[in-house]
Amino acid sequence: MSAGIKVRAVRAEDFDGWRALYRGYADFYRVEQTEEMAGRVWSWVNGPGHEVQALVAEDAEGRLVGLAHYRPFARPLSATVGCFLDDLFVDPAGRGSGAADLLLGRLREIAAERGWSVVRWITADGNYRARGKYDQVAARTTWVTYDMAPGS
Repeated sequence: MSAGIKVRAVRAEDFDGWRALYRGYADFYRVEQTEEMAGRVWSWVNGPGHEVQALVAEDAEGRLVGLAHYRPFARPLSATVGCFLDDLFVDPAGRGSGAADLLLGRLREIAAERGWSVVRWITADGNYRARGKYDQVAARTTWVTYDMAPGS
């Protein structure tokens, strides 16, 4: 299932493969993403001082087939720090390869290594394929998410 796929931290030379995956992710969610926006995220995941980090899944031929962007977040009520998975995407051609399992597994390991209390993420209600995978590896919560625009 995951033969030949390895997960590792993103490297500077991964830009083209990462960009193709991130474009696919934005397209999946029908989000317009300019090159300037992608460049900003790339600077974040490559900047040692920024909280957002990235993992990539690489196949046996060295092609990037998946990505995960994650960051720590404070959990004041439990007085702990958790891991928030912002983005997880596997190229359609790589789905079923085990890349998603490996990315999620590595995040679980990172959380344990860093003493984080949880790995948390959200997904679209209609993202049934991903939800099927997530139901296998995590507990669905009862929390409802809201977005509020800034300003008056």
